[in-house]
Amino acid sequence: MENAITVKDVTKVYKIYDKPIDRLKESLHPRHKEYHKKFYALNDISFHVKKGETVGIIGTNGSGKSTILKIITGVLSPTQGTVEVKGTISALLELGAGFNSDYTGIENIYMNGTMMGFSRKEMDEKLGDILDFADIGDFVYQPVKTYSSGMFVRLAFALAINVEPEILIVDEALSVGDVFFQSKCYRRMEEIRERGTTILMVTHDMGSIIKYCDKVVLLNRGNFVAEGEPGHMVDLYKKILANQMDALEEELEEMNDFSGEQSGADRGREHRMEEHHGGLMKDKLTINPGRTEYGDGRAEIYDLGLFDGQGNLTNLLLKGENFTIKEKIRFRARIESPIFTYTIKDKKGTDLSGTNTMYEGTDIRPVGPGDEYEVSFTQKMTLQGGEYLLSMSCTGFEMGEHVVYHRLYDVANITVISNKNTVGVYDMESEVEAHKTESDKAGGRDG
Repeated sequence: MENAITVKDVTKVYKIYDKPIDRLKESLHPRHKEYHKKFYALNDISFHVKKGETVGIIGTNGSGKSTILKIITGVLSPTQGTVEVKGTISALLELGAGFNSDYTGIENIYMNGTMMGFSRKEMDEKLGDILDFADIGDFVYQPVKTYSSGMFVRLAFALAINVEPEILIVDEALSVGDVFFQSKCYRRMEEIRERGTTILMVTHDMGSIIKYCDKVVLLNRGNFVAEGEPGHMVDLYKKILANQMDALEEELEEMNDFSGEQSGADRGREHRMEEHHGGLMKDKLTINPGRTEYGDGRAEIYDLGLFDGQGNLTNLLLKGENFTIKEKIRFRARIESPIFTYTIKDKKGTDLSGTNTMYEGTDIRPVGPGDEYEVSFTQKMTLQGGEYLLSMSCTGFEMGEHVVYHRLYDVANITVISNKNTVGVYDMESEVEAHKTESDKAGGRDG
């Protein structure tokens, strides 16, 4: 299949000056002395997008995602390398890019249409669809500087997606609109995708990446990391977010090993949760520095871990996968029956789920000073996509009274990535059947 976009050996370098005067001194220096430092926004990036493909570009902030889109669309020029594009591009980059704030919405529609190569008559024919999709009412006759960010993105996206582009490029723009408009936009993107439009998108919404993309390109600090199947690339991205660079390098080596032997990653998958070289589990997680903790000190939760379905330490979990919460506890006194717990709350502090060793029927024998326990809770993630908080504790009952030995409130965040959210907190995982039934016309006549 023919490529719609070919990016070959693209590098983008910016000159960084400590002081504004240094730029002038450099330009006037007789021996061309350099007063700048080089910042590589992109470093030798290559990939391609086939016609009709939907490709996502992911990476942390500062990875060069927006920069490569601007080079593809011609907004920026590369320092080195080439970009070849076959087809007309409609791009939705930074909010309001290409819009004149003093012009009305209507005037901006026609101005941008002209810049895309459409005639006034062609834009007349498209205007109705654009206005219907944007649904901002009479504001379309007002200067866009009076628009809210939501109205701005409605109009910009309506224009970009209704000019029937051969290539649609979207950069995080949908994160501004409300959930209903976002849903509308994704449905429209699915429609034009089915008609063969090539889509290149940048987003932090990993659920959308997994659901809509045929392929994903992963960047990190301006460098190409890998490209491939969306779920696999999201797993690699999670390692970057968790700063697990050694594990990332190991997996990339496995991806490039064509010996045909079983990979070390496959051989050791079941052992990953037992092997944490170079520190504690919590050192590889995002831990809340402002957490609340208390207790009488007879026990200490000195380490904790959060593992995804592949055994990776991470704060990011996929909805529908099994995950494991681990606690390591050290005891400083004799305790007859310690109880280990965890709780997951939403950002408002509402308890959503949790359990403990007593509920689960796991009795802990009496412990003494110097004893250590490791407790694992493994379950399926059925919470909706979103942000949550993890708490855990070691407690017990003494003389009928509840005693807290050590409790950690909101010790870590959990980010759930989902490609299908339902209503409410949980997904009940409904199995849906629908089929058309014939009406009983004969029965009606017999009456």
